[in-house]
Formats: sequence, structure tokens, C-alpha cells
Amino acid sequence: MSFYKLYDFLRDLQKNNSKDWMDENRKRYHEIRDWYIQWLDELNVELARIDDDYNDTPGRKAINRINNNLMFHPNKPVYKDHLGAGMDLSSHGKQGDFYIHLGTQESFIAGGFYKPKKKILDSLRDAIDYNGADYKRILNKKSFKETFYVINDGDSLKTAPKGYSQDHEHIDLLRLKTFAVQHDLTQKEVLANDFKAKCIKVYKEMKPFRAYLNKAITV
Repeated sequence: MSFYKLYDFLRDLQKNNSKDWMDENRKRYHEIRDWYIQWLDELNVELARIDDDYNDTPGRKAINRINNNLMFHPNKPVYKDHLGAGMDLSSHGKQGDFYIHLGTQESFIAGGFYKPKKKILDSLRDAIDYNGADYKRILNKKSFKETFYVINDGDSLKTAPKGYSQDHEHIDLLRLKTFAVQHDLTQKEVLANDFKAKCIKVYKEMKPFRAYLNKAITV
């Protein structure tokens, strides 16, 4: 098994996104899913080895369901056109994960908080109000900027959040509703023999960013 077969399956699924097709190809899906879970298990061991604060996340816990939630999104296809996995998941759920997304349209590694709920968003803004300079130093580090781009969903506030002044020195950050970064991947990179090593390298570079955000919501 390999990432070649994973992408082949996702391309076929995209062309035949129906329960009938999945039922006919369920054995193939489970073979690919089980292989990917094993690959994630190996990555999990490596991440735990390099980070004392890493939360053990076996592949079976990390991998996301391939079914779309049609109850809340009835117009979406039955199945996703990608496989997603969140590593370094905390038991209490109060942590931004290290997310790997492998899909037919795009593949990437991301981390942080995407449109978090109000309580988490308030905590992130409190941290930036108290010490936004440290956060900006992380974002402006040369190697970090070369590795990631900040996810901008276009949903930032037009004015200052309640309780903050318009002339706050970090008003550009306080207006944000998403605190996350992304590193895009080509299929060629995913198919390469050193893909696991690349994931580890990206994890290391993202670590201070995630540590800042995770501290903000737990302190």
C-alpha cells in the first residue's frame, strides 16, 4: 500500500461519490484507511520522541471520518474528497491540533484554531492584549514565514472587538477570528520517500506557534 493508491482511491471517489459506489469499494477503502492509520501510528511515535509535551494520538484516534455530516450540510456530497488527521490531540480538547489534509484538490499541513468558539477566541485575544509582541515575533521569524502562511478567511472584524481600543498596538491581530497557519503540499511531496520527515520538520517549525496559542487558552 502507498500514498499513490490513497490518491487513486480519492480520485475515483470524487468521480463516483455515492453510497452505492462506496459499498462496492468498501474493502478497498478499508485497506487504504488501515494502511494510513498505520502510517499515522509511526508518525505519532516520532512526534512523541521529539516533543516532551506531545499528546499521544494513535492513528485511529487521529483520522477523521470520510462521511460528510449531511444533517448540517445537506448539499454536500456523501463523502469527503480527502482524508484528514489531527495529531497531538489533548484529552480535554482545549488545544489546537496539528492537522494533515490529503486530498484531490489540495493537500496541506495546518495548525492552530480555525474560527474557534467565543470562549477560546476571548482567551486568544486576552493573550495578545497581554503579550502580543511574543506572538508577532513567532509569526515574523524568517523560517516560519518561509514555511507557513497565515490563514485569512476574510471574516476579520472591521472594528475593534468589544473592550479593546481602535488604536491598540496589536489591533490587526485582535480583529482576527481565526488563528491558524498552513503549509501547502504537492502530491509529489506526499509521494516522496521523505514525506514523514517533512511532516516532522513542519511540526517542529510550528511548535512555538501552537505552544503560544495553547498556553493562551489553558492559563
